[in-house]
Amino acid sequence: MIRRLALRSVTSAALAMAAAAAVTVTTAPAAHALGENSKCTVNFRNFGGTVGKNGWHYRSGPGTGYASRGLLYRGDKLTVLCSRNDWVYTQLSRRSVSGLPKGAKGWVRQDGLLELAG
Repeated sequence: MIRRLALRSVTSAALAMAAAAAVTVTTAPAAHALGENSKCTVNFRNFGGTVGKNGWHYRSGPGTGYASRGLLYRGDKLTVLCSRNDWVYTQLSRRSVSGLPKGAKGWVRQDGLLELAG
C-alpha cells in the first residue's frame, strides 16, 4: 500500500515537472490536435510513459464514459501527446501486451502511468 501511494506521488510530481518543463498551454488546438486530441487543454512534446497497472482501460476520450479500446498492462510503453485534467492522450510506442497495435492512440488516466521521460 505504501509503495502504491509513493508511485502515485511520483507520477503526479513527474507530470507536474514535465508540464513545467516543456508544455505549451493553448487556447486553440495544437497542429497535431485535429482529431480526438482536440479535447486536450495542455500539449506535450515527446514524453514517454510506462503503464504501471494491469488491466488499465485505453479509452476513446478523457473519462470513464468513453468506450474502452482495449486494456493496457504494466510495462506497456506510450508517448504522451497532451492532457486534460487527470487524463493523458497517448500513442502506443510499441504493440501492447494485450495486442493493441503500435501507433494506436487513446486516453488513459495519469495515475495509471509509472514514469514520464522527455
